[in-house]
Amino acid sequence: MREHTAQTDDRDRVRDAADIVRIVGKHITLKPRGREFVGLCPFHDDHKPSMCVVPRKQIFHCFACGAGGDVFTFVQKYHGMDFREAIGYLASETGITLTPWRPDDADAPDGPARTRSDLLGATALATEFFRAILRHAQHGRAARDMIAARGITDAMVERFAVGAAPDRWDGLLLAARDKGISADLLVDAGLLKARDDGSYYDTFRNRLIFPIHDQIGRVIAFGGRRLKDDDPAKYLNSPETRLFDKSSTLFGLHLASRAIQTQRSVVVVEGYTDVIACHEAGLTNVVATLGTALTTGHAATLRRLCDTIVLLFDGDDAGRAAATRAVQVFFAQPIDVRIATLAGTGSKDPDELLKHEQGAQRLNDIIDGAHDAIRVLFDDLRSSMTGRGVSGRARITEEFVDQLVALGVNTRMSPVRRRLIIRQIADITETDWQSIAAMMPAGRKPARTRTRDHDDPAQGPPEVGPREHLIGCILCEPALLASATTDELLLLDPERFEHPTTRALAAAILGLQRDGRAPSLQAVLARLDDDDAKSAAVAIATRVETETEGRRVFEHFRAVLQRIARDTTREPNAPDANDMPDLVARLERTRAARETFGVETRALPGVARSTREHGASS
Repeated sequence: MREHTAQTDDRDRVRDAADIVRIVGKHITLKPRGREFVGLCPFHDDHKPSMCVVPRKQIFHCFACGAGGDVFTFVQKYHGMDFREAIGYLASETGITLTPWRPDDADAPDGPARTRSDLLGATALATEFFRAILRHAQHGRAARDMIAARGITDAMVERFAVGAAPDRWDGLLLAARDKGISADLLVDAGLLKARDDGSYYDTFRNRLIFPIHDQIGRVIAFGGRRLKDDDPAKYLNSPETRLFDKSSTLFGLHLASRAIQTQRSVVVVEGYTDVIACHEAGLTNVVATLGTALTTGHAATLRRLCDTIVLLFDGDDAGRAAATRAVQVFFAQPIDVRIATLAGTGSKDPDELLKHEQGAQRLNDIIDGAHDAIRVLFDDLRSSMTGRGVSGRARITEEFVDQLVALGVNTRMSPVRRRLIIRQIADITETDWQSIAAMMPAGRKPARTRTRDHDDPAQGPPEVGPREHLIGCILCEPALLASATTDELLLLDPERFEHPTTRALAAAILGLQRDGRAPSLQAVLARLDDDDAKSAAVAIATRVETETEGRRVFEHFRAVLQRIARDTTREPNAPDANDMPDLVARLERTRAARETFGVETRALPGVARSTREHGASS
């Protein structure tokens, strides 16, 4: 019990200290709207600000996908953390010292959440090992020579936690064994590989090591640059693991995110050393892909942080091909994408350019002069039309329009932007814009990915009927629980709710009442484990507050109780209070809790008048 109380106290202290606007604002860009803040929801493909953060309630809610909860819910959902990871992260963000955690036997199974924490421990161990090797007089010499040759300063080595892997097959393996870390765990973290005979060897050998961090700065993977030219692979990245998804991870984002939000723009380059060189030169809104083409995962991450993405490519054919692929990824996203190249600079990459005289100024000029990414497509269209006859021009135009439709010009792009693109195509093809528009049928929006079996009503979101409104009223004003009679509160019996999420909400409210605590929205969210139930709690409370304008909750509560009571008398199998002695006994304690909760008339306009009317009519 003492352990449970300590954990509850930790949760309450961290929640009180962790301002949800500041925490959410570190991950997505929020803009003020009245007394609330809005931003693009990270939990679905949001193209307009659908997520609302409410400071006075310390909750978030998406009006499009229904996601919602408190600061713990956001961090857990955004980073895929379990609760223990989330409270640890928020404690470090707020300077709270947590009670040491001692797992019970029931808490100790090596399930997914436990394994994830262990993986982070393994990557942290490897980071320190690689950094120690870089400092080693013998094993780190080749890596230090390369760092010096590339002009990477000690400050940048420290900032990006650069390290080195020794020129041997078992360096990390031996270091892990000395610390009692199992080889299997390092295999799962992508740090060791298994031989056919059951032995293991290091994934990274004789390489300059660049740790890859997630957005909050935890090492989740590594990139290695060869130190010997005869090594077949110049760059080597960790394989994908529970922690590492290459298609949505960007190198340097943990250091660049604040500058990206401040400047409202991001520059995407192609290499680790390019990012480091740019940060050294003061261009701190720069990140890099991890040896892959830009993906929709990258696009989703970046568009929640800024308004403009500048893709900086080499000036060769490979760079142009990469630019074309990037345009296709970002085409229908609600963000401005611009293309900049190093063509004509005599430098093969930003790192090299920055070593030249006035290199930083030249790179800034190139970035400032970046052109709209759609121009890449339009330039290709204009080039392909040259010298064609009428039939050829018509065919090319139709194919180009079909390509844009496939990229989402109809279903994922704003009407204004779509109209501007249509007029641009018309100018290039010397066609009237109405003809181009006619070639773009409205079509249907792409179906959302099904994550539930919607043939089963219990698997979708709950319908908001009178019983759900009853819950919503209590979540808005917990003092209402003390204003109802025992018979009326029997209507909160969880068994009377068909949907599992609303059953969980009713159970949480009664559980808090049993413990003598007011069932506020925050208290209920803290008591729930299921994300769907948390989202439902926020959605129902928000709906009730909106419909009652936050002032007529008591009147609404009385009306809902009367409606449910009237409907209940028509139910052929309605439960009898005499069959529920335990529930009745618990609800009777509500009377004793009246002094604890009180009925705060200042918080409930009209409550005194409505209470008198209710008493007079009974």
